[in-house]
Amino acid sequence: MEISAKGLRVLITAGGSGIGRAVAETFDAEGAHVHVCDIDEGCLDTVRRARPDIGGTPADVGDPEQVAGLFEAALGRLGGLDVLVNNAGIAGPTAAVESVTPAEWDRTLSVNLSGQFYCARLAVPALKQAGGGSIINISSTSGRTGLPLRVAYAVSKHAVMGLTETLARELGPDGIRVNAILPGWINNDRNRRVVQMKAAELGITPEAYLREGLQFVSMRTMIEMSEVAQMALFLSSAAARHVSGQAIGVCGNVEYER
Repeated sequence: MEISAKGLRVLITAGGSGIGRAVAETFDAEGAHVHVCDIDEGCLDTVRRARPDIGGTPADVGDPEQVAGLFEAALGRLGGLDVLVNNAGIAGPTAAVESVTPAEWDRTLSVNLSGQFYCARLAVPALKQAGGGSIINISSTSGRTGLPLRVAYAVSKHAVMGLTETLARELGPDGIRVNAILPGWINNDRNRRVVQMKAAELGITPEAYLREGLQFVSMRTMIEMSEVAQMALFLSSAAARHVSGQAIGVCGNVEYER
């Protein structure tokens, strides 16, 4: 069966850069009608200049009022909804659990978990009206393995898998499929900077640090953002019409994170 997004009406959160932008551009190239949000209006402008067919709304998904405004704009422009990609997320604090402040904890969960709930609850009526559709929640391999010193992030991404499984059961009778994608170590500017920083702290080369880190990935590889985008495309297509309730790693099999 063909993997196609032609004609699909798609909303992607945090679509102004990174994985979200890769997903947006992939759907746009495949003939979908795409609307994105981002907290960074400069990133939104860049996307809209590069891809004039993509619509955009500035929004912080951790704020339910801004999410309501986003859906009013997106549904008005798209005329309905077939696919929601819950991509927005933040790194949260890097600190021992006793040093994480309640404000840092709350902010991380408000974006990474509550933001997905705020979007899903407004997407579902439109998806039901469309006769079914797909919700794709971006989680992380950290949600499966845990990650020391990143308690807020790892817990929020674990909770996303619980949200996914629950919504898949609840919405399946309405023809709405709900899946999570767990990206691995993404080959992007941010992670390359992390590699440089960590290598400098340890007094080793970035290449040595990368080799050591990839020992805990079965396929010894980083992941391209386009690979996550292609998985989102598949999960939204008729080829995945009976795929729901799954947490799918696009990660080369991350065995362990440190």
